[in-house]
Amino acid sequence: MMKRYVVIVAGGSGSRMRSEVPKQFIVIGTKPLLMHTIDAFKKFDSAIQIILVLPESQKEYWSNLCEKYSFSTIHDVVNGGETRFHSVSNGLVLVKEPGIVGIHDGVRPFVSQKTLFNCYKTAEDSGNAVPAVDAFESVRQTDATSNRAIDRTTIKLVQTPQVFRSEQLLKAYKTEFTSGFTDDASVAEAAGYHINLVEGNRENIKITTPFDLKIAEALLKN
Repeated sequence: MMKRYVVIVAGGSGSRMRSEVPKQFIVIGTKPLLMHTIDAFKKFDSAIQIILVLPESQKEYWSNLCEKYSFSTIHDVVNGGETRFHSVSNGLVLVKEPGIVGIHDGVRPFVSQKTLFNCYKTAEDSGNAVPAVDAFESVRQTDATSNRAIDRTTIKLVQTPQVFRSEQLLKAYKTEFTSGFTDDASVAEAAGYHINLVEGNRENIKITTPFDLKIAEALLKN
């Protein structure tokens, strides 16, 4: 089995959460949200190398949280960058040997073990894997003057971790940054790689608003 990595990007400020505490540090259940996320990957593979990307201004706060909650899961911490693209680039510096690298949002603690297995296995076999789920609601596309219905069966909602063979991801991240890079798949696609979609899990939500937090608390109880 190839060496596995995950770069967990956690650069939130808490503005949309309307919280003074950055969203990744909000406690759900018995510990901060980010600790749940890290532990999901440790449960999947006890040998995985976990690389956490945080704003430099939040590193001391995180260290204090780890001490407070006796959080002992081994992980490296690197400084975030100006954008998500630059933060991921900083994390990739610690990918020192060939392997399979996942990039995951720090505020997605409910990624399932099945999704993780599917992503890492497909990436190892086929170069990359991006989890996605169907759009169940009706979808309309808008512009400045009009809107129109879109066939929702052609729409997928993309999640993380987005997982790649290291050589593919490292090459893709040498691409010059543009504002059109919304995720790692868009970076790899710009570098000429075909993106493989795999089935995600609907619980794998990105927790960014107070409503999302209520969903998270309910999921923890089940």
